[in-house]
Amino acid sequence: MIVEDEADIRNLVAMMASVWGHTTLTFESGGKAWEWLDSVAAGTYGQPLPEFALMDIRMPGKMGHEVAARIRQTAAVAHIPVVLMTAFVLSDEERRQMMQSSGVDAIINKPLPDFMQLRQILHDIISRKQKG
Repeated sequence: MIVEDEADIRNLVAMMASVWGHTTLTFESGGKAWEWLDSVAAGTYGQPLPEFALMDIRMPGKMGHEVAARIRQTAAVAHIPVVLMTAFVLSDEERRQMMQSSGVDAIINKPLPDFMQLRQILHDIISRKQKG
């Protein structure tokens, strides 16, 4: 699940995730992801669910950490790793607070790491989450 308001970043990350063997589900805003979560919570979404969520923090409407908190409240996807991306510098306290209050597994900075580094970061987070 990729949620990013900048089309170039959204498309690039979705393409990379596809190359890594993931089926991608993309949203151009937190609001669109929120609507999708409504359908998941209602049981009306009939497609495979995402293995992880990679979302921008600052988007128009619903922000990434708000969508992350909603993912944690949606039983069908509450277990998936959630990673936020940001181009803004967060203090250690802001980062800790956002991760704690929203149930985020990691926050990575933009510009994003190169192709292989990003793959390794995401797969390490997915592996850690699956091990509990």
